[in-house]
Amino acid sequence: MLVTEDDIFLFNEGSHFHLADRLGAHLTTRDGAKGCSFSVWAPNAQYVSVIGDFNGWNRESHPMTPQKSSGIWSGFVPGAPKGSCYKYFIRSHHNGYEVEKADPVGIRTEEPPRTGSVIWDLDYQWKDADWMSTRKDKHRLDSPVSIYEVHLGSWMRVPEEEGRWLTYRELADQLIEYVTHMGYTHIELMPITEHPFDGSWGYQTTGYFAATCRFGRQEDFMAFIDAAHHAGIGVLIVCSGWTSTTSTVYA
Repeated sequence: MLVTEDDIFLFNEGSHFHLADRLGAHLTTRDGAKGCSFSVWAPNAQYVSVIGDFNGWNRESHPMTPQKSSGIWSGFVPGAPKGSCYKYFIRSHHNGYEVEKADPVGIRTEEPPRTGSVIWDLDYQWKDADWMSTRKDKHRLDSPVSIYEVHLGSWMRVPEEEGRWLTYRELADQLIEYVTHMGYTHIELMPITEHPFDGSWGYQTTGYFAATCRFGRQEDFMAFIDAAHHAGIGVLIVCSGWTSTTSTVYA
């Protein structure tokens, strides 16, 4: 089982710092069968099941099991492949309310306006060992800092192709070349976590663990970060929710 006794203990204690490794959808093998493990926190649910392309969106096909007193529900779907779309069907204890919900800890989503989560993995070979070994030096008070703040969807478009956004891979070439040429030391990305409304510029986040698919896949975003590090550029990622509160992560 992906969620262990220790996970439940730490979760209930409020001290589990790696929930993304336990909750959400994870490709795995169980009893010799390849498939996907699912876990979601739904403390007021009476019934939870996982629905998706792999079971015809049947709400009764793959019910999930509550994990003791944690409010976490877990299940395993044999044969559920990478790339399948899925959601959770939840029936509440309150007045039998029923709803289909995207995965709050999903690592990939359908492109808006579609709202499903997508089974995926983070299989990527990083090539930034040199940068990581010296990153602490960039934090020193006497280190120069010049930050270029950018919204990826607004920085440049492709007019010959109906004004489409650049992809993460294209940005890895063009944006990083520009930032390096202009003498910046860091790129600060306005929120790139998944969000439904383009006009929010990412500040109405719905998926903190999924880089928006507007510009490509998760591994394409990783390649963008890798390219920045290779060029000696640090990356700051702004994270935001529905309120005005924001935070910044240093990659």
